[in-house]
Amino acid sequence: MSRRKVTSDLWWKNAVVYCLDVETFHDSDGDGVGDLGGLIERIDYLAGMGVTCLWLMPFFPTMERDDGYDVTDFYAVDPRLGTFGDFAEMVRTANDRGMRVIADLVVNHTSDRHPWFEAARSSRDDPFHDWYVWSDEKPDEKPGDVVFPDQETSNWTYDRHVRQWYLHRFYHHQPDLNVANAEVRDEITQIAGFWLQQGLAGFRVDAVPFLIEPTGLPAGAVQDPHDLLGDLRAYLGRRRGDAVLLGEVNLPPADQRAFFGTGGRRELDLMFDFHVMQYGYLALAREQAAPLAAALARLPEIPVECAWASFLRNHDELTLDQLSDAEREEVFARFAPDEDMRLYGRGIRRRLPPMLGGDDRWLRMAYSLMFSLPGSPVLFYGEEIGMDDDPDLPGRMAVRTPMRWQDAAAQRRDADSLLNWFERLIRRRRETQAIGHGAHTHLPAGDPAVFAHRCDWEDRAIVAVHNLARRAARAELALDPGDGLQDLFGRRDVPASGDGRIAMDLEPHDHRWYAVERAAAEDQ
Repeated sequence: MSRRKVTSDLWWKNAVVYCLDVETFHDSDGDGVGDLGGLIERIDYLAGMGVTCLWLMPFFPTMERDDGYDVTDFYAVDPRLGTFGDFAEMVRTANDRGMRVIADLVVNHTSDRHPWFEAARSSRDDPFHDWYVWSDEKPDEKPGDVVFPDQETSNWTYDRHVRQWYLHRFYHHQPDLNVANAEVRDEITQIAGFWLQQGLAGFRVDAVPFLIEPTGLPAGAVQDPHDLLGDLRAYLGRRRGDAVLLGEVNLPPADQRAFFGTGGRRELDLMFDFHVMQYGYLALAREQAAPLAAALARLPEIPVECAWASFLRNHDELTLDQLSDAEREEVFARFAPDEDMRLYGRGIRRRLPPMLGGDDRWLRMAYSLMFSLPGSPVLFYGEEIGMDDDPDLPGRMAVRTPMRWQDAAAQRRDADSLLNWFERLIRRRRETQAIGHGAHTHLPAGDPAVFAHRCDWEDRAIVAVHNLARRAARAELALDPGDGLQDLFGRRDVPASGDGRIAMDLEPHDHRWYAVERAAAEDQ
């Protein structure tokens, strides 16, 4: 059996993931809040683009103090967004159009108004008290421990009812769950099982390192933090064989490998590639390929069943915390020159089009580059129409504005629009499985502004060439003797040369994908 048949069930390695917030996507009843009915109405729009996986941000009941991430009931649908019947119909419709649906699994913390925490703070003797992390004395903290320094001054808050301090790695109204408690771990598994039964195909796991890190717990309380992920992955596999875990793990490459699993035990199937994303922005700022090439070289080898999730923007700030201070300042200076465009001293609260000055050619090159990188591409709603942000909104909310359907309608009628270009890009990416499954190799291109790489899988090979500069460039590539390049987006084929050396002239921010035409195939 060929490797193509063996890997055909690993759908996440060749997925196109689209992240949306039901509340801001489409309002079907005119009450000012997006809803599941509105999403159902727009399923065909997403299917037409070629999206294969919908990622839903939290749609559970919430106090709305953290845009839905402060959950008050993990087993219900926020009534503002619709009913369980609406949810079931949305999943059915998406599946009918060839799309799987995954959702945020937010189990690092709950809302402080969740019934579990209300019971936990009622008495130290209450059974739910041990579902959270408490301390009689406020623990010592070091600089950098606080995730949101503009909102919080500590990760511990005093509760006067039980006269103890409780842990919250994020906001004080989001107390952390105690993952050392077997009942909590069972509950997390039950939550996942419940939503699988409702038709979900997996989960995007929020804040994975915080979830498994035994902060505030006694030494030895958690013998192996990764057991939680391994047990959850095994459970999902038993309940639904094609279920996926997509993890938010913003750590350096050396620390990422363990989250895919070790010793033959799987954990995450997909992991966001924060490292390559951040150094990709440094490469764009410098107009030089070297930072991106070096970042890719630092990625660890991962299991064949697993993949990276590539992205340029998500629903949070564009974090640059893995860059050095000097490198971060370079990116800030280029893409967020005003202090108001930055957040927490480490990120940018802008969408990509305004960051790139509205330059359509630069924008298309950036997304072409992202779609050609190892792994599966992830889009944040509105990226396909070049949606901008609202800098007047506070913090992260600047990039979480309502979807602009009028812009989408106008672009649908324009053959040269960004939306129609995205459809062609997604179609080509789905057809080019070598990117998701193949081995990636950086190709020296001669000009420091040109990033070129190839993907080899079975008998297929793809070469992608991107000019990161605002100036013209000339790429000089070394292929096998007799190999030529067939343009996958146009008619700029590059004929074979006897010694395998190929040169091409690139316009500013040019981007090209080629299929390698092998000499042996031509001879046959």
